[in-house]
Formats: sequence, structure tokens, C-alpha cells
Amino acid sequence: MSMSDKVKVAIVGLGNIGANTHIKYVQELSNVELVGVCDLVREKADKFAAQYNTKAYYDYIELFDQSGIDAVIIAVPHYDHTPITIEAFRRGIHVLCEKPLAVHVNDAQKSIDAYQEAKIEYPELIFGMMFQERTLPFYKKLKELVSGGDLGQLTRVTWINTAWFRSQAYYDSGGWRATWAGEGGGILTNQCPHNLDLYQWLFGVPARISGHANIGKYHNIEVEDEVTAYFEHDNGMIGHFIVTTAESPGTNRFEIVGEHGKLVYENDKLVLYKNRKSMLKHLRETKEGFANVETWYTEIPVNTKVPTGHKVVAEKFFAAVQNGGGELIAEGTEGIKGLTIGNGIMLSSFNKQMVNVPFDADEYELKLKELIQTSKFVKTVKEDATSDFSQSFSKA
Repeated sequence: MSMSDKVKVAIVGLGNIGANTHIKYVQELSNVELVGVCDLVREKADKFAAQYNTKAYYDYIELFDQSGIDAVIIAVPHYDHTPITIEAFRRGIHVLCEKPLAVHVNDAQKSIDAYQEAKIEYPELIFGMMFQERTLPFYKKLKELVSGGDLGQLTRVTWINTAWFRSQAYYDSGGWRATWAGEGGGILTNQCPHNLDLYQWLFGVPARISGHANIGKYHNIEVEDEVTAYFEHDNGMIGHFIVTTAESPGTNRFEIVGEHGKLVYENDKLVLYKNRKSMLKHLRETKEGFANVETWYTEIPVNTKVPTGHKVVAEKFFAAVQNGGGELIAEGTEGIKGLTIGNGIMLSSFNKQMVNVPFDADEYELKLKELIQTSKFVKTVKEDATSDFSQSFSKA
């Protein structure tokens, strides 16, 4: 398309994120025109269409058939990401998908296959994931340092991220929340897709996963609300991933250890403990039994006065749509990587044994279906539970 043409976009799904985030920044983008909003709840679609002077749709097929859109932002419950992305690609519509790409690896692969197939007919088709945490300055700096090899051979990563406190009222605020049938999981599926993506963005997908997930330990829910996982990578690095929605005050502490030192990110501060020489070389060669490597404490300067968040991801996406290609914050095809880690953690926990990656994706999908079919959980939805979702985004 020509640079002078505005990208015609629609938003499918007008829940908290669709209605309170996506629809707002779309208004601020000069190269984008909002030509439709779509939600199964007609009142919602009508309300936002009137408010933003656009057209209401109640079914995504109808939207795709009638609106003449170039691109779609998908912000519906997780299971519906798969059919909507597939249908969009079939029609040559560019897709920006909310996290997670899917609930399980098989569905994610279906979306990726549909994209690859569609690219034969539409070679300039763009597929982006809304992994806005990649835009946060501290994480960008960690990526720069890890990719740049500043730490040399990595040996251990420990990420304690328990700053995800959610009350029972939060879980009671929506009928699909924290159910196997509605959401497909708990903290790993809802709060942590960003963290799982950041982990693989920095270190790759582990080769082996040992997961320990507690189901409804602190909340009246049927999915996991506390997870501890252990990862092994083929390069010898090990990882720990510790998350819960039941800890207050929570912690967000990220330790990355390599032969040349240790990075610690916590409380808006990034510290490098820089080794004067390789600790691996030192431990092999030193004649002293207990002598540590000489280490220098350095606070790494990080420029936090930069644009971050959903809008930055969207700007890159729409620029790529206009230019017939370009660098995205996160390619849609990368969405399967963090999902692989999350599914692997749960499969390991269900089977009470370490899993090798890739694991049997059919086994995990069947387990999910079984959990849905045998669920005896009765969901209590309390309409008085209000949630301001601006509080849920990481400010790192």
C-alpha cells in the first residue's frame, strides 16, 4: 500500500484491553483509520462504535466480509485467537495479536502454518505479537548486555516475579477468567506470557523443563496460582522461574550469572557485578581454595525517558504494513516460544517428571480437554468487582 494511504484497522474484542488500551492509542496514530469494532456483546460494540465514530460488528466473519480492513487487532479471550488469526490470514489481513498467541502449542502452530501459507499469496503479510514488555528500557538493556556477550558463558538465571498480586475479587470479575474452558490456565496463561517471552528472547527456549504448579492454592480457582520451574539449556545454563498471584508485597528480581559477572535487575536498578577475569577460568586455575574473583560493582545507566508500551508495538506494526515489511517489536511466529515454556511447565507438573523440549503437544492438548470436560468448578461472577487494568502492566 502507498505511504499516503491510512491503514484501515478494526479491533476485535472490546474487553478491558481492547476498550481501554488499543482503541485509545489507535486514535492517536495519524497513519491509521479505525473502520470497525467487533464484540459478541452487541451493547459493547454499539457503545464504542458510537463513541469513536466507527461501525459496530458482532461477528468477526461479518467484519472481515464487510469492512474492507487492511489489518486487525485481536484482543479476545485466548482460545479465540486461533480461529480469528487463521481466518484473517486466509483473507490477506495483517494481524496484531494480543498475548498469548494461543492456549497451547498445537493451536499456536495452526496460526503460524496459516500465516506461512498465506504469505505465498500475500508475500507482504505482517503478523505481530503484542509483547509490549520488550519495549521497557530495563529489559531492552538486559537484551543488549546478554546478546552482546558481556557476561560470557551464561551459567544461571533466576527470575523471581511475584509482583502479580490478584485478589479473589479479580478472579470473580469475569466469567472466563481462571477456568480451563475460558482461559486455558492461570498465571502462566494470563499474567506471565510476557515474562515467558522475555525469558526466551534473552536465553532461548530451554531443552528440559521441570515444573511445579499449584492449582488454586490461595484462590478459589481451578487453575494454577503459584508456579516454580527449573530449566536446563543445552549450553549448560540453568534457569529458575518463580511466580505467583498470591504474594504481597511481591518481588521482581532478575539475576543473570555468567563467567564474567552477574547482572541483577530489581527495584528499577540494574547492577553489574563485573568479574576481573572469567570465574570459570579462575576456578580451574587458582591455587587458592576459597579466593573469589575480584569483582567491581557497576550500576548500569538506563535511559527510562523513552516511549514504551502497546502504542510503540503498534506503531512498528503499522509502519511495516505501510512499507510492505519492516522490523517488529515481536514477530507473531515468536509467540509459540514462550508458550512452549508455559505448556512445558504445566505438562511436567501434571506428569510429575521433567519434560524434554519439544514435548508431545498432543498430550498437552488432550490433558487440557480432559480438564475442561471433567471440570466440576462452579464459577461465581460478581459484577461489582471492578478492575482498573492500567494497574496490571509492568512499569519496568
